[in-house]
Amino acid sequence: MSDGQITIALYRPYPGKERELLDIVQRHVPTLRLEGYITEFASLHLQSEDGTILEIFEWKSLSAKDQAHYSPAIQQIWDVMMQVAEMTTLSTLPEATKVFPIWKQLHL
Repeated sequence: MSDGQITIALYRPYPGKERELLDIVQRHVPTLRLEGYITEFASLHLQSEDGTILEIFEWKSLSAKDQAHYSPAIQQIWDVMMQVAEMTTLSTLPEATKVFPIWKQLHL
């Protein structure tokens, strides 16, 4: 049995920062994987009708998730990400009120 932890990270781009956010998100999972914090679980990138990006991946463990906060490579990505987007929750998405929500899949 795996200790992996599936997560859904949600990034809502600031106005005019959509392209920059996509560029950063493209580097996020590969860097997490290279640094050894996430599994080989096939990540999934979705987009809400309000433009929010949903990024689904698997941390190797809760400890790995915590350790990522001390990685200079990850911190650099997160710092830039916070300049172009806000973190949000599933409950803020227009799809959250739907029984079978549908999102656009992004092929990053």
